[in-house]
Amino acid sequence: MTEDRVREEARAERAVRLGESPRNAREALRKSVWIGIWLVFLSSPVKDLASGRHTPAGTVAGAVGLAAFVAVYLAVVFRNMGRPLGRPVETRYVGALIAGLFVLAVVLCLTLGAHWTGLFVYVSVSCGAALPLRAAYWTIPLTGVAMVLTGWYLGEKDTGQLLLLVVLIGFAMTGVRQLVRTTIELRQARATVAQLAANEERLRLARDLHDLLGHSLSLITLKSELAGRMLPGHPDKAAQQVADIEQVSRQALVDVREAVTGYRRPRLSAELAGARVALTAAEVVAAVPAEPDLTGVPEESESALAWALREAVTNVVRHSGATRCTVDLVRRQTLDGAFLELSVEDNGSGAAGGPAKGPGNGLTGLTERLEKAGGRLEAGRVKHGFRLVARAPLARTGAVGSPA
Repeated sequence: MTEDRVREEARAERAVRLGESPRNAREALRKSVWIGIWLVFLSSPVKDLASGRHTPAGTVAGAVGLAAFVAVYLAVVFRNMGRPLGRPVETRYVGALIAGLFVLAVVLCLTLGAHWTGLFVYVSVSCGAALPLRAAYWTIPLTGVAMVLTGWYLGEKDTGQLLLLVVLIGFAMTGVRQLVRTTIELRQARATVAQLAANEERLRLARDLHDLLGHSLSLITLKSELAGRMLPGHPDKAAQQVADIEQVSRQALVDVREAVTGYRRPRLSAELAGARVALTAAEVVAAVPAEPDLTGVPEESESALAWALREAVTNVVRHSGATRCTVDLVRRQTLDGAFLELSVEDNGSGAAGGPAKGPGNGLTGLTERLEKAGGRLEAGRVKHGFRLVARAPLARTGAVGSPA
């Protein structure tokens, strides 16, 4: 599934990775926009500044204080929401910034009025997003208490309602942090599993090649040495050794070809899993069956259907423009025998063979491959998209009544 993997990696390069630092200016801009949306609670302080009820000096001081507050808040959240896993939190530095936010919130509220109590929401968010969890669990309620006391001092009676918001949104940010951490751990675990699987496959290949070629190459070396020693005085015996060398090398070549064929043969279960990943990565709603029951399915039939699935899914992703794709795998009993039927149907408008008219090289190759395995291929437009049906026999030259 190299092609699907490349497509998935390319898509990941274009996406903003949750919980990771921006890799370029575009990701930094997207992350800034996502964080900036939550500045909606600053509407009340901004309206208060624009109301004209403060002196010019007070308005300018309030604007400067608000700008400083927003800058510090963005620095705290932007820096720590993308902190790589395993990198320690700079507690003193972050604590100093959040303490500065707290002081600015209190000062701006006491000097400019109760309209500024919404700033405590951002203090709570900063505590939940940047501080260690143990510290966040007590600083978030403390921020709420400070807001209530400040509101009471200013004669604001509705701070109790805002208190619930301050506490809940702060603890919600701790949940977001845990989600981000889990997402990063899962991504790293998946990469580790893929690497281990690749290493295991390399070891298996090395082990199989050693088992296949070790004895043959040792025998060829031994017989070559014997032939070299026999050449001067016993050319007929040397010729026999050379003939043996030829026979052993031919058998070794056959063994290697069979081994390589086994490695190159796609498996239907692996192709189904890869199809699910490829369709999801292309934002196509996928209905793909789980682990199939391949009992009694010949290797040639499984391989042909696996190639058909790979080609069909590739066409759906590349050419169809579909938003939904359904993959079905069923056993059917026909007059010609028992068949395993694979169908791939999408709701796209593109041609299955590609942008050009007529069947593409992929479908032509699939037809030939299925016919060689005793199956057949049907592909064409349906009412709301395109449908490909591939059938492969469940038995060699199956007669009527073969078991399904």
